[in-house]
Amino acid sequence: MSPTELDHLVPMDFKNVVQVPDTHTWRLDSLYINNSCSSEESVPLIDLEDPQAVEKIKMACENWGIFQVTNHRVPMELLAQMEHQVRRFFDLTREEKLLTLRSPDSPNGYGIIQVSPCFNTLMWMEGFTLSGSPLEFARRVWPQDYTPFCTVTEDYQEQMRGLAKKITSLIFKSLGISREDVEWFEPKSMETSLQLNSYPNCPDPARALGMIPHTDSSLITLLYQSKTNRALQVYRPNLKWVDVEPISNAIVVHVGDMLHMYSNGQCKNVLHRAIVSEAHHRISVIYFFGPKSDVKISSPLKFIKSGDFSMYRPITWKEYRKLKLKHTDKALEMVRFNSVVVENANALTSGDEAHHLMELIVAKWKL
Repeated sequence: MSPTELDHLVPMDFKNVVQVPDTHTWRLDSLYINNSCSSEESVPLIDLEDPQAVEKIKMACENWGIFQVTNHRVPMELLAQMEHQVRRFFDLTREEKLLTLRSPDSPNGYGIIQVSPCFNTLMWMEGFTLSGSPLEFARRVWPQDYTPFCTVTEDYQEQMRGLAKKITSLIFKSLGISREDVEWFEPKSMETSLQLNSYPNCPDPARALGMIPHTDSSLITLLYQSKTNRALQVYRPNLKWVDVEPISNAIVVHVGDMLHMYSNGQCKNVLHRAIVSEAHHRISVIYFFGPKSDVKISSPLKFIKSGDFSMYRPITWKEYRKLKLKHTDKALEMVRFNSVVVENANALTSGDEAHHLMELIVAKWKL
């Protein structure tokens, strides 16, 4: 493995850092570290047992792309146990964590997130990605005591799958989507992954960044964040960042790119980032929920107004993730139908003809 590959794979030893090195210093005038924040807005908080929950979810998806949920029925003890196990892993020595180091061509294991090579500056974080059972990795660091980590992690994934199914179904209901419209939505076959992130204490938070501004590639993302401090922020139309306030026992829901594309832009994929703290070591547990990798997702015609076109071509989650890893924030634009073609088609066709042409275009991309 080359030194360059290691630079973008092995996290820094944060326990022995007394100042932010140049490798982790972000330009103060960039969007990534722009500290213009707003305290006038707050992310929607939705009680899933509220009779108006469906309507509130619709408004949150259309106006924010993010909301927090309570009364989600995920046991509070499990959330606490999961946070404990995540901290237990990241409190291991550097040598122990490196026993689970992922390879450059694999998403699973310990290391810096996969998009890191796209940037000249590194993030103040370390992560652990898991698709499926944690047994193989847990045995490497806890040969005699791997059961607690495995049991809690597997229970957590099961609970998150159930919650993701419930919330996605509520979103579809809020949009007027029927079961026939989403024949690909089979919860047991949906693909998922678990991302454990650690944001260590930082000696100079104004110069560092925990996570770059990004949107998730998923259908939806469920995030549990430690309650130690504010760190997760979302970008708003007023060009300011808004804190996602840590709320006891709440789970954060992100609209991902796949849902944004499927709803033809009606549900907003949320741009978010994580800042760091001098006083607190923050962790987050992220559950990505998306369609089966080989299923092409496209907008149903009910999302396409008369005379208009689908904004995005059909694409599988697997194909889109590859684009995202290589092109990051430009990936979504690369999936858009050519705007010139769409404008010309609208000018040359009536509403009915436009819909027919749209179907032909979609059929072409599905081949």
